[in-house]
Amino acid sequence: MRPIVCQTATTRVASLVLVLATLAAAQTSPDWRKVGGASVDLALASPATGPVTNVWFSPGGVLFARTSLGAILQTADFENWTPAPEGIVPPQQSAAQAVRTPEAGAQILSVSTDGRSIWGLGRQVSRSVDGGRSWSNLTGYRGRSVIGVAQHSVAVAPADASQIVVANDYGVWRSLDGGASWSGLNQSLPNLPVLRILATPTGAAGTRISADGLGELELPPGGVVWQVSGASDLANDFAARQRYSVQLGAEITAVAASKTLVYAGSADGHIWVSHDSGKTFPDLPHAANAPVSSIFVDPAESNVAVAALAGNGAHVLRTVDDGRVWDALDSASLPAAPAHGITADRATGSIYVATDKGVFYGHADLEAASLTPVTWQNLTAQLPRAPAMDVRLDPGGTQLYVALKGYGVYAALAPHLRRALRIVDAADSGIRPAAPGSLLSVVGANVSSATDGNLKYPVLMASENGSQIQVPFEAAGSNLALSLQTARGRLTANVPMQPVSPAILLGAGAVPMLYDADTNLPLDLRNAAHSNGRVAILATGLGRVSPDWPAGVPAPENAPAVVAQVQASLDGVPVQVTRATLAPGHVGFYLIEVQLPMITNAGVSTLHVTVDGRESNPVQLWIEP
Repeated sequence: MRPIVCQTATTRVASLVLVLATLAAAQTSPDWRKVGGASVDLALASPATGPVTNVWFSPGGVLFARTSLGAILQTADFENWTPAPEGIVPPQQSAAQAVRTPEAGAQILSVSTDGRSIWGLGRQVSRSVDGGRSWSNLTGYRGRSVIGVAQHSVAVAPADASQIVVANDYGVWRSLDGGASWSGLNQSLPNLPVLRILATPTGAAGTRISADGLGELELPPGGVVWQVSGASDLANDFAARQRYSVQLGAEITAVAASKTLVYAGSADGHIWVSHDSGKTFPDLPHAANAPVSSIFVDPAESNVAVAALAGNGAHVLRTVDDGRVWDALDSASLPAAPAHGITADRATGSIYVATDKGVFYGHADLEAASLTPVTWQNLTAQLPRAPAMDVRLDPGGTQLYVALKGYGVYAALAPHLRRALRIVDAADSGIRPAAPGSLLSVVGANVSSATDGNLKYPVLMASENGSQIQVPFEAAGSNLALSLQTARGRLTANVPMQPVSPAILLGAGAVPMLYDADTNLPLDLRNAAHSNGRVAILATGLGRVSPDWPAGVPAPENAPAVVAQVQASLDGVPVQVTRATLAPGHVGFYLIEVQLPMITNAGVSTLHVTVDGRESNPVQLWIEP
């Protein structure tokens, strides 16, 4: 999609592509999108990932890697990894003798494709060509390894002895110059050992996860590479589990709290409940008879909770009476596989459980006990076959996040939205106030008309999964009292209203809709912005324009200007805004052009838009000098 076009016959359709793509995900089989990649920025030579135990070349030069999770993958182009054929096994590493070792505890190996050298693998990678009398450190720089520590395996390309590949605790690393420089092969390697989803994006904060051996990680909004998080969710959870373990005399593996209720589940299959914020647990625990992996408690109704169990018996438990009685929700449609994570939406009775066989979705009464069997559906049949370690809804209950072991995080519009009307911002499916001129997605309703009193709201798209409407520019007040005519009859909804409510639009894969203003090409990892360049930003929610313009009509080439003051910043530093108008040829889109400074830092920067003091969602912009 190009940001500046004048052909209204085509651009009105283009302005709906974002919502058509996301609303399709409200079907039972979600349209999953990848949230970031599988690599982490650890200030090494390149982004890292989880441990890899073995690397080796085939005689034809195909590279194989075996991860610590047991997956064997291959690459012929050193960019894209695919599962290796069945039956492939790592070759035995050949031990070698050395006059001395390069460091204490180092493995000494020989490689069949390199008869001249022996290799020392320890904290560093070392090579000797004289039997170990002298060693060259290939990975050390200022006392540390540029590829991370704990080297496990080394391979040399059969046709090129200067091409070296190493496996270590931080992934797969390659040198094309005999070890003088290194780069990672980890960005597409499915080896992120994600364990938990700690938080979903909120404001300037991104998705946060815990990963085995890597700790707490965060993906900046619009980012691809995970960063080490400065938050303390993981530490706080660990401290709570330790505290209750001592208090209850058991290994506490799951804790959840709402209001003054605290639920604590243990590795030996018991669930305790406290009514005074964890000070006391007066009642005998419920015997779940299987390790408790995760507990979800409703934030508004703390008497309602569900638990995931990892044993051989029941895997999903429910309580609606403060934990006095728990009943199992398993049925034949839920595989007999360990469950690791669980979440729910009480209003629709929807439950999502993450298991070794994927994420399953079912409906149960979450207001009162019921004997009605639960039918479960697999939501992740189209995703890679891997254990699902966690599942989580965002605070607005619109986005469903899934953590697949090794593959990272995926997200989709939550399937339960088909059962409940939900109005979200069309920019990113987030929950925020509306503004004059902004686009709203009505999820779960086929809207034929929308009004607020005598004010008509243009319906730009409608389907059984949801619709898109535009707020008229003349709308005013602090609340929209929408009356929606739908296939289910007339529905009403109240939406908070502000003069401005800016949001940068996200396209497929949650990639921000940023463009080079000179070429109209999208800006992303493959086409970075440049110092002194101009960036075009597509946004919504910027409010009134001058001269006035009717809603539902594509903006003209000489587009009306935004009335409010529009500012932008890059990593917190103001950048010049040269234009803020409706986007020509589009409905409900605004165009903001910014001028980048003459000198900018290369790499990933965070871009914000601020309109009359209200800040947009942050997105990432890739910049080259």
